[in-house]
Amino acid sequence: MSIIYMLLAISVIIALLFFVAFIVSVKRGQYDDTYTPSVRMLFEDELIKNKTQSAHKKNEQPSITKQPT
Repeated sequence: MSIIYMLLAISVIIALLFFVAFIVSVKRGQYDDTYTPSVRMLFEDELIKNKTQSAHKKNEQPSITKQPT
């Protein structure tokens, strides 16, 4: 039974070490995205074009068709 307590203590210590390593790497900027902002400008025109097209579709008047009676 004592081996279970020892394994539990070791696993908690290892988990804390990984958590501290994660926090340190985040504070040092390891996960900062430096690539996406430089590429975002290449796709802005497509986003603006899609927004204007959808705005034009919303402003169009629906065509009234005469339905057969």
